[in-house]
Parts: sequence; C-alpha cells; structure tokens
Amino acid sequence: MEAEEQKEMSNNVMCLLADPEGTPLGAPMYFPQSAGPVQLQQIVNTLLKNEEKLPYAFYISDQELVVQLGSYLQKNKVSVEKVLRIVYQPQAIFRIRPVNRCSSTISGHTEAVLSVAFSPDGRQLASGSGDTTVRLWDLNTQTPMYTCTGHKNWVLCIAWSPDGKYLASGSKAGELQCWDPQTGKPLGNPLNGHKKWITGISWEPVHLKAPCRRFVSSSKDGDARIWDISLRKCVICLTGHTLAVTCVKWGGDGVIYTSSQDCTIKVWETSQGKLIRELKGHGHWVNSLALSTEYVLRTGAFDHTRKQYSSPEEMKEVALKRYNKMKGNAPERLVSGSDDFTMFLWEPAISKHPKARLTGHQQLVNHVYFSPDGQWVASASFDKSVKLWNGTTGKFVAAFRGHVGPVYQISWSADSRLLLSGSKDSTLKVWDIRTHKLKQDLPGHADEVFAVDWSPDGEKVASGGKDRVLKLWMN
Repeated sequence: MEAEEQKEMSNNVMCLLADPEGTPLGAPMYFPQSAGPVQLQQIVNTLLKNEEKLPYAFYISDQELVVQLGSYLQKNKVSVEKVLRIVYQPQAIFRIRPVNRCSSTISGHTEAVLSVAFSPDGRQLASGSGDTTVRLWDLNTQTPMYTCTGHKNWVLCIAWSPDGKYLASGSKAGELQCWDPQTGKPLGNPLNGHKKWITGISWEPVHLKAPCRRFVSSSKDGDARIWDISLRKCVICLTGHTLAVTCVKWGGDGVIYTSSQDCTIKVWETSQGKLIRELKGHGHWVNSLALSTEYVLRTGAFDHTRKQYSSPEEMKEVALKRYNKMKGNAPERLVSGSDDFTMFLWEPAISKHPKARLTGHQQLVNHVYFSPDGQWVASASFDKSVKLWNGTTGKFVAAFRGHVGPVYQISWSADSRLLLSGSKDSTLKVWDIRTHKLKQDLPGHADEVFAVDWSPDGEKVASGGKDRVLKLWMN
C-alpha cells in the first residue's frame, strides 16, 4: 500500500504559484505531472475567485510553460524534490494579429518624418517632420487631413493628450505648439521659454486631472517646463540638471521623471516643481525612460472596445480604474537606457537605488519601452539588436537579431504579445514575444526608419523616416 502511495506522490509535483511580483497564491500544492497550462489556468481562476474566467500564461524561471509539467521537468532535468515555482501572468483577453502588409504609402511631407503617434483612441494619426509641419491623417481614407504650419524648424516630437483633445509638438527651435486635432488649427501662439531644442513632451495623466490641461516638455537647454494650455504659459520650470534633458515622463502617481546627459534621473513633484529624489548609477548620458504604466497613461480611458465618453468626469473615473488595475499593489517601475550600453530598473517611490542593472547590449541603448501589461521591457540599440527583459526583475529573457543597422525605435501591440522595431536598415520587423522569433519582416521604406507606432486598438502600424513618406501597415 505504502509503495503505491509513494508512486502516486512521485507522479505529483510540489508547486508554488506566485504573481509577477513574487507574492505566493496560497501555500505550495501538489499538481499531477499531467497538468499543463489549461489545468493551471482553471486552478488560478478558482483560487483568485474570478467570476469571469481570465487567460493566464505560466512561467518557470522566465521560460513560458507550454507543455505538461512532466515533460517540462524531463526536458529541463528539474528535480521533483524541490518546490517548483510557477509565475502566473494575466494575459489580454483580446488578441492582436501581426501586421503583414503595407496598406498605403502616404506622401505629403517634404522632409524626413521624425515622429509618428496614434491618438489614444487609435482613430487619428499625427506625424512631425523636418519640413517644419505637423500633419494629421485620416485613417479611414488613409489620406492627409490637415497640415499644421507654424513651427520655424524641424518638428522633433509630438504627443497627444490622453483624452484625445489636443496634440502638442516641439521643435528644434525650442518652441512648442498646441493643436486642435479636429480642425488642425493652432490653439493660440507658440509657447516660448526653452532656449534650445525640445527633446520630449509628456501630458499629465487623465486619471489625475480631466480635462487635460498640463504637459511637461524637456529640452537640450537643461530644463523641463510644465505648461498650462488654458493659461497658455509655462507655470513651473524644473531646473537642476547640468546638461541637456533627454527624456521626460509624467508618472501615474503625479510625479515627473527627467533623464539627462548629466548621467542622472531626477524625480519632481508637480505642484511647485520641487526635486523629490535623484537616481544615480549610469556612467554616461541617459537617453530614454519608460514607465511600467505608460500604456494606460497614454490611452487614458480608451481601450480596444473603442468606447467613447460623454464627459471628462466619466473619462477620469474609467482612466483611474484602468490605472489602478494595471498597477495592482506594486509600485510604478521606471527603466532607463543609456550611452553606457546598460539599463537600470528602478522603483523610484520606494528607493533611490536601482532594483536591477540590465547588461548585454554592445552599443548605446537608444529606446526602452515597457509592454502594455508591464510584464516585459524591450530595448533597442545601435548594436542592431532588440533585447527583451523581465519587467519585474530586470532579468534578461531574449535577444532579437535580424536588423542589419542600428534600431531606432520600438512599439508594442496592445496585447503585449508582439513587438515592432524600426531601423536604419530601412525595414520594420515584428517579433513574437512567446517564441522569441521574427514573426514578420516589413521592407518597403526607401531609407532609414526613424519612427514607428502601433495603434492602441491594435489594428494598424504607422512608420516614417528619411524617405519622407508615411506608411500604414495592416493585418
């Protein structure tokens, strides 16, 4: 009898289910070796008492479990003596298909396209160019809708307010302009104050303030400025960096993060512009920042269901729900990419020391970006690769190789399953996060691709570059 009991036990595996933050879901339990993702999904839904059954993916030491536990243990020669830790990750309920064809090539800009951005609801697209104009495109007819003129120099960056009501743009001359996307007309005169070119623009999240009124800009002059568009002026100047500010993000908890060529990242409060803390560690210029909550901050109240809202209050309420759900009990995380070839993962609300140092790139890190669910970090580098990291621990997961030139920009699909990259080699590539393989190669541009964006509704990709055309890609 005992022998049979022992045999029964050896066919089971002692497992501990934990969330991405490492919090265990109850005590360790025995699972049969025949259990796979489907059975684990039922168990997690039951333990979490989910009324509506949610999809989950399961990871054992950062590797997705796609087979039964028994075959995983055999293949990876894992001992059944130890408790097996399985991390469950909620997945998007909807699925996005990879884009695979260019649906239109829209000319209009007379110089390189330097930035492209879809509106938070995915219905409109804006681009900024070296020809000093901002253009708004009609996505239904895939034709130019408005040409916004007024800048005197290259338009280096653009940003939509998360309620979709405004578009802000910044130029190489240091001026900023706000536009009405419904008419393509400027809202008042240009906003002046910066002495050198604009490197970044970020809006105050809509769950903190609706309708959206304030945004922050960063500049090569070493300052960041908070602007109020109804007052049409700079209300706070954030000074303290000793060199150019390279990137700025307005976080979900109401603080502003700035990165600089002075190797530091500064955290500011936004009522008076006081410096809260300084994050040090990088040995060279910090180029790029990304927040784990960035996707919900960008899209505010909008999601893949395309629901429209009747009032700013309703929008604020829905945006706050989405933000809290995305964040969970964990603090907002920040990742920084630098010219020193490394990245740091921070939890600035908790500590001024980095949580992890991410090494492996052979050249400067140009762009970093959290997946919409906060689970992954992707990094683009001049070493021609894109790398994937665990967004909670900072552990290296995979390298995507295929580009033959520096990778300039990356963008995620809304379901966090696909990653898009644009490169100096004139191609876009779509990578599969689960298999770590190239899913789609998208040639078509005649020259370097500077800017890429995946629409929040998941249906379209836009790209722009040196060949002056805007391309729209569909599935």
